[in-house]
Amino acid sequence: MNILDPHYIVETLGMVGILTVLFVETGLLIGLVLPGDTMLFLAGVAASATALQTVGIQLPITILLLAAPFFAISGSQLGHQLGATYGRKLFSRPDSRIFNQEKVHRTEKWLQKYGVGKALILARFIPVVRTLINPLCGIVGVPAKKFFIWNFIGGLLWTDGIILAGFLLGEKLSGSVDKYLLPIIGLVFVLSVIPLALEIIREWRSRKYLS
Repeated sequence: MNILDPHYIVETLGMVGILTVLFVETGLLIGLVLPGDTMLFLAGVAASATALQTVGIQLPITILLLAAPFFAISGSQLGHQLGATYGRKLFSRPDSRIFNQEKVHRTEKWLQKYGVGKALILARFIPVVRTLINPLCGIVGVPAKKFFIWNFIGGLLWTDGIILAGFLLGEKLSGSVDKYLLPIIGLVFVLSVIPLALEIIREWRSRKYLS
């Protein structure tokens, strides 16, 4: 059992596994390392005409497009609520690299720079950030109604956008998708971690400059 392998999640755990990962990754901090982007893309392929040939399971595209955003949005709402209720205590650890006040201050600056709407939509497409942004928004006091509106839009764009990309690939490359599937999934993974890598580099440079 390997819940970090998107192919295992989609083929072996099916719809239940996909929806559970979406909820946990966006709602609970233990979901920081779960493979949301690549899993959604593969789930889209698993709903296409080449599903059985490439993934080994056939998923209903309509249910997937409705259920995926629901669970992703619900998970983020839980994260926001947990942050508003318990977040200050959790993110007050000076010796923690992740759960510290610096993350709270950086979130406040990010929200001021981009605005709540743009920040939440951008965060959806960045691994780790899409998990942390929800409780941090609760901590800094983003109103629940405002958070829900942009969480809904961001969750819908993220889940259904990537699912449809995988679905359309599976439909268009019928008969030859096996040849391209792994390289494309690898490309999706690389593109998803580039923003995170850039953020880590910026943080390292700022610390180096301050020291």
